[in-house]
Amino acid sequence: MNVLVVRLGALGDIIHTLPAVAALRAAYPSARIDWLVEARHREILDLVPAVDRIVVVREATMAAWLEATRQLRGARYDVALDFQGLMKSAVLARASGAKRVLGFSIWHLREKGARPFYSEGVDVRSTHVIHKNLRLLEALGIERPAIEFPLLRVDSHARDTLVTQAAGAPIALINPGAAWPNKRWPAQRFGELAAFLREVRGMAPFVLWGPDEEALAREVAAASSGAARIAPPTRLADVVEVCRVAALVVSGDTGPLHIAAAAGAPTVSIFGPTDPARNGSWVEEDVVISRFESCRCHYDRRCHHAAWCLDSIGVPEVAAAVQQRLAGQW
Repeated sequence: MNVLVVRLGALGDIIHTLPAVAALRAAYPSARIDWLVEARHREILDLVPAVDRIVVVREATMAAWLEATRQLRGARYDVALDFQGLMKSAVLARASGAKRVLGFSIWHLREKGARPFYSEGVDVRSTHVIHKNLRLLEALGIERPAIEFPLLRVDSHARDTLVTQAAGAPIALINPGAAWPNKRWPAQRFGELAAFLREVRGMAPFVLWGPDEEALAREVAAASSGAARIAPPTRLADVVEVCRVAALVVSGDTGPLHIAAAAGAPTVSIFGPTDPARNGSWVEEDVVISRFESCRCHYDRRCHHAAWCLDSIGVPEVAAAVQQRLAGQW
């Protein structure tokens, strides 16, 4: 069987699709599984051994769509699975020429206009996006699979650097960045939390940073009374590896948080405009601090009100969440 997975982005949503791909591979070990993804999110898929071929949409142009479609049509897919639920993903799934094009029912689509491009719409009846993705597989006879994240282990200079600098202390990763300004807890408070992690929990805090975030990481470190060090530059593969050795990850709703949970790191997460029931940690022991119910800017990149929901979250509340998550560990 030839299968096309369509999940163009973003990073966290790609991570949340991995259990479905792992379940596909387990159910159909001899299948060919290809993944259609946008160029900026391709890197993480190099770590997914369950995928046979990665087809890249190189840019948001019609020429790039046509180039990707030409690559897809030669594969003669038996089924295309659209895990994204947008018009563009549904159009590309249909354009692949797959005999069956599966997507979510109209009540579970982000863009309802995607539904006519599917040959079958599946009623997923789930809240968290991981379970929603797994329910889509029921149309292929795959029911209630385990949640697994097939991510390769790789050598990582960044991981080795953190382990050396921690000198035996438990590693705490602080991730202050996020693509949406509305998701970023203040850097000053992250710095104060880092001081708590070192002084009260005896941890070695490191500040993760991505593209255009080094200044933010330095702001956190400067506010930490010398507790936090800035992590070295990281590729996505490095982020996976440093999360594997972390005793704790504190982050807002952004890609590194979801990588951390997939890598098995304990997490404390801070949510405002997005719903943790949909895309927060699925690990029962992890602790989520959420202002989603009181937020008046659901799924907006920027806050439009004088009272920003995340501003109501103080350092003591996050420190208490850390204590709860690490209770009984040391």
